[in-house]
Amino acid sequence: MDILSKIKKANLVGRGGAGFPVAKKWSSVAKALADKDAGNKECYVVCNAAEGEPGVNKDGYILEHYADRVIDGMKIAINFLGAKKGYLYLNHSYYKKLHKKLSVLSENSKIEIFVKPIKAGYIGGEESAVLNAIEGKRIEPRLKPPFPTARGLWNHPTLINNVETFYNVSLAAADQYANKRFYTVTGDCPNEGVYELPDNLTIEKILKLTKNYPKFSFFVQIGGLASGEVLNSSQLKRQALGAGSIAVYSLAKNNYKKTIKSWLDFFVNESCGQCTPCREGVYRLNEVFSKENIDWRLFNNLLDNLSDTSFCALGASVSSPIKSFIKNVYSDIK
Repeated sequence: MDILSKIKKANLVGRGGAGFPVAKKWSSVAKALADKDAGNKECYVVCNAAEGEPGVNKDGYILEHYADRVIDGMKIAINFLGAKKGYLYLNHSYYKKLHKKLSVLSENSKIEIFVKPIKAGYIGGEESAVLNAIEGKRIEPRLKPPFPTARGLWNHPTLINNVETFYNVSLAAADQYANKRFYTVTGDCPNEGVYELPDNLTIEKILKLTKNYPKFSFFVQIGGLASGEVLNSSQLKRQALGAGSIAVYSLAKNNYKKTIKSWLDFFVNESCGQCTPCREGVYRLNEVFSKENIDWRLFNNLLDNLSDTSFCALGASVSSPIKSFIKNVYSDIK
């Protein structure tokens, strides 16, 4: 059985957050490469190990414990596509800790370790910003379409997958994939860490299995401490999708101003400034929220504007934690 068939059989989806079918993305790159009218003669493979979302640590954990699997998954992709080169786009802190191991594993291969620039920030992990970083350009998102699968590195078809995705590809190739995934559990809980568990578990089940289910009143944030959706303790009968992160917040420790302000400060600091809606919008949101008497109508209008007009997912995601927090938790915490 060829690798694409094995990936399809395992129903692999990307683990960077979007959950896009892996086989479909790989097929798209192969199709673009085969398009003679497009003049594509070479392609590239990129493993995105930027992991800049606060509260998400699974990729670092995988690289520390299963780096051989990740490199193997990259090699499988390079061979499948006949790629010219592969890049392991690596978070700077991970590089400092793991560069010797990763260098040994990738030697005598087409894989090059590319360290994410320290000043790249959160946006430096967005897939098209990753391409710009590798090409030595300003680190900001590109307009889509075209998508990287058709026009990626140096305008050639490029496969970009997450660390956990390449790990799963290696398992699928060896017929060892067991429908599991990695979850980061963090926050006001006793057993913070990264856990490999079945991929169909509910948030409630994960917290209980890891002995992190609180005995106090709490809420959670799913998918990261910046852009993740917020749920109250009665909404935990659903799966932890996206980046597989669960952050626990004590209701007693977190007042609403402190919580929302932490998100706004993050987005103000991390906006790349490329588009006006995000650059000015998050600044104005922070300004409005910092006043003693908050103009909630203006605040909500600004949130909607960011969602509708931002160039990339950073600006568009500002509203997710705030609106879900106000809807699901605000009445309990204020």
